[in-house]
Amino acid sequence: MNPELTRRVYDTCHLTGEFLLRSGQISEEYFDKYLFEADPVLLGDVARAMVELLPECDVLAGMELGGIPIATVMSQLTGLPTVFVRKAAKEYGTAKMAEGPSVRGRRVVVIEDVVTTGGALLASCAALRSEGALVETVVCAIDRLQGGAENLLAEGLALRAALTRTDLEAHLLREAPGA
Repeated sequence: MNPELTRRVYDTCHLTGEFLLRSGQISEEYFDKYLFEADPVLLGDVARAMVELLPECDVLAGMELGGIPIATVMSQLTGLPTVFVRKAAKEYGTAKMAEGPSVRGRRVVVIEDVVTTGGALLASCAALRSEGALVETVVCAIDRLQGGAENLLAEGLALRAALTRTDLEAHLLREAPGA
């Protein structure tokens, strides 16, 4: 964990106010992951931290939507080609789920911004495998530690995270008055 990167991501993405969550609940706090992805310097630093977690591979696969900008920057840093993975194959044109070069027989690392339970990742990794990709690792910017790593492991996928929810919460505690 990089405390400086953790602080910058937290300070950029942590919002207070009134937010409607996907669950239907109202929260006074929200973590807007797209804010670090929209900041070119911070995005570059997050991507560099994620590059350090890459195993040997042939292709990066950026998950729609948040994994795509990260994978693109990681591609620039490593020289590895990138495919862009849709949540569902488009129904027109090439009808591909993974846009870009062929993944058949290639070692592919899937890139995601935030992992919660890993449900979308499992479906996308299965689709990449059905296209002949050798997928064993997912690298993410933030693991929310809500079962994603365990769910992925059950399908033979290792999760590597640059930051975790624990890292971000520890930053909050360090910054709290009287801490």
